[in-house]
Amino acid sequence: MKPRKVPLRKCVACQQMMPKKSLIRIVRSPEGQVSIDLTGKKSGRGAYLCGQVACFKLAHKNRALDRALNSTVGPEVYEQLARDFLAVEEEYLLTRDREGEDDHE
Repeated sequence: MKPRKVPLRKCVACQQMMPKKSLIRIVRSPEGQVSIDLTGKKSGRGAYLCGQVACFKLAHKNRALDRALNSTVGPEVYEQLARDFLAVEEEYLLTRDREGEDDHE
């Protein structure tokens, strides 16, 4: 059986290519609302970040999300994303570790 191709995406902050499942997707909906998409299936323009706070801070400093989402991301959105990012980071790391364990079985 042919092994499945793993989709790769690039973190907008550190520019590192990683498997899509190991990154957190930030999405701008068709209505213009920016949010975190843990499922990776929400409609809209997406940008990917590593699950590290350092990458989030770098993306904020360099306005990388503005460029990747083709829209201006306001400071209130960054504040909301910072709160959401810290809340989902732990869940993201647990999910990633769990998936890593499944791959080794």
